[in-house]
Amino acid sequence: MAGKPRILRSIEKASREEIEKLQLQRLRETVKRAYEKVPFYHRRLKEAGITPDSIRSLEDVRKIPFTMKDDLRRNYPYDLFAVPLSEVVEIHASSGTTGKPTVVGYTWRDIENWAEIMARSFAAAGVTREDIVYVALGYHWFTGGLGFHYGAQKLGALAVPAGTGFTQRHVMMIRDLGATVLGAVPNYALRLAEVAVEMGVDPVKDTRLRTGIFGAEMWSEELRKRINKVWDMESFDIYGMSELYGPGTAIECHHHDGLHVWEDHYLVEIVDPKTGEPVEAEEEGVLVVTPLTHDAMPLLRYWTNDLTFLYDSEKCDCGRTMRRIGRIKGRADDMLIINGVNVFPSAVEEIILGEPMVNHHYQIVVEREGNLDRMYVYVEAARKLSEREREELAARLQYRLHEALMINPRVRIVEPGELPRAEGGKAKRVIDKRKL
Repeated sequence: MAGKPRILRSIEKASREEIEKLQLQRLRETVKRAYEKVPFYHRRLKEAGITPDSIRSLEDVRKIPFTMKDDLRRNYPYDLFAVPLSEVVEIHASSGTTGKPTVVGYTWRDIENWAEIMARSFAAAGVTREDIVYVALGYHWFTGGLGFHYGAQKLGALAVPAGTGFTQRHVMMIRDLGATVLGAVPNYALRLAEVAVEMGVDPVKDTRLRTGIFGAEMWSEELRKRINKVWDMESFDIYGMSELYGPGTAIECHHHDGLHVWEDHYLVEIVDPKTGEPVEAEEEGVLVVTPLTHDAMPLLRYWTNDLTFLYDSEKCDCGRTMRRIGRIKGRADDMLIINGVNVFPSAVEEIILGEPMVNHHYQIVVEREGNLDRMYVYVEAARKLSEREREELAARLQYRLHEALMINPRVRIVEPGELPRAEGGKAKRVIDKRKL
């Protein structure tokens, strides 16, 4: 069964002195590249009175201003690249509040680094070259599918590029191919099991899946228990985002006590979400990450908006000495995560209010239906419409939202005056029933 402990590479059990020496070397190189190759960072660092020579210790990273997601949007699409476009071999992007996605570029060196940390992550979960990895994640703008794919191949395992949708076919192929490892959004693991039972397929007896590696959305220990039980598997939480290559920044080991950060590739800090000042170990705050090996697009102190904490202990019982973060608790902003896809309410608003046949009253409702998330968007028409007009308007808005957000919300057109009004204060635009 995958998930068993394994022999560690030397870097995974290096001393703190060795790790921090390598981090400082790579941090200085990263700051120098950003300062010399990226006009945005040259201006930002110069305004802060910082040059590459200012970085003499790891603590000096705190002198550097944070990089926010809005900085990526303002430099859309290529202005944060440190290499000519001719050296970029892959692009990924995520949706944003302005209608413009945040674009991330990769050179061949980046692809190799990403494959390496994903292979290392798979190995931490006990996956070997004997496994068949079924990748039920999107193969498109988002990084999940290709990240898992590259990592499985780098490890030498058999990668199945399944993608998303067509759940009955997934069940059939998981069974017929003898897949042993599932990479997916955690809720989809339950959906697959649900459909399997409907098809007369016993997830435990009729399949060989025994390891699950899940990410892209927050998931509770209770959800983990349900997944493990229905599949008789061991599941692992993996962390990452497109700005940090994608999945593979950190992962649990078989002790399931925090996620090991691959510190030779990332320098992490936990800061107070209000002040930006560092907090103590075990104290919750916003995760700030400086990638140390990004080639195409160096980032300095990237504010992830994810809430977690840094473990006080420097060594895990698994033997790894790279520090651990707690499982992500939530986000410091109002972003919704719908089946692993980031959705900003303001992006929904932009699309809705671009339609002249609706007024400015709308509401987003997120519910859990079965084992999947569903987003409903209720929109008031600007005038009373016929049934046919309502259906056409709903279809039009649903198409635009699907194209922009890469999820498939359900749009409901309601009569003028039907949605509740805010009598002073902020309108309640979002109702997340998953949290009720």
